[in-house]
Amino acid sequence: MKYLRLVRAHQWIKNSFLFFPLFFAGDLLNIPQLLSVAYGFLAFSLVASSIYILNDYNDIEADRQHPTKSKRPLASGEISKTTGLVIMVITLASGLFLAYSIDIRFLYVTLIYYVLNLGYSLGLKHISILDILIVASGFLLRTVAGGVIAQVRISEWLMLMVFLLAVFLALAKRRDDILLAQESGKVMRKASAKYNMDFVNGGLTMLMSVILVCYIMYTISDEVTDRLKTHYLYATAIFVIAGLMRYMQITVVENKSGSPTRILYTDRFLQITLLGWIVSFFSIIYRHNLMSLFGLSL
Repeated sequence: MKYLRLVRAHQWIKNSFLFFPLFFAGDLLNIPQLLSVAYGFLAFSLVASSIYILNDYNDIEADRQHPTKSKRPLASGEISKTTGLVIMVITLASGLFLAYSIDIRFLYVTLIYYVLNLGYSLGLKHISILDILIVASGFLLRTVAGGVIAQVRISEWLMLMVFLLAVFLALAKRRDDILLAQESGKVMRKASAKYNMDFVNGGLTMLMSVILVCYIMYTISDEVTDRLKTHYLYATAIFVIAGLMRYMQITVVENKSGSPTRILYTDRFLQITLLGWIVSFFSIIYRHNLMSLFGLSL
């Protein structure tokens, strides 16, 4: 269990963004493509884990001052530094080798992700605003990587939406850092010293609005409606609105935006909203496949 916590296996859910291009292209039921992306998911997760370990190694002293990060395997001493570094090398080498065996272009995208996050771990995370943009770029690269493996074109609106959503989540997490600093009197991140509540709250409001516009523009764009042969995708926007509003409520009202992953695992409203969006989107763009599967005609 401690080794799963070291590689942050629970964070691998972030790499589900690799499946986005396949899902939005209406090809999720294409088994060969789905398996290829699944292998890519594993490769990306291994590389991401090596970054997590390096980050924890560099932040051991700072994490020991944090109320929750102090429980991480390296910070708590549950796993030695040497063992952590060995596992870091193994996960990186395994991930890159698997990426190479899948597609050389996928390997290039994975390497860009690694180098970008290496810079983040070695100091770029201390530069305000840039720290958020690097985190968001990681989600964008995950989406691009999925498109490369599945060999599907990614809509510009989808790219913008993914990037802005990632910026939104990262900024919400910085708000939690500000709250912790106010309560403890200690600055948990150097970059967080350059943020305040007015800046973060204003940024979250702006980003939520732009994300909604991007999503709606995606659902009604000619390229998407022609390719998926449907004009009803806009109806799924209700779940996006509900999900973003709930996350804003968790962040601004409940002050619990420290871990987006933990929120997704524990908040029932968000889980139901996400499930509703997946079911509605899936039923709209895959209705032809479903009808054929059950021997029905439209």
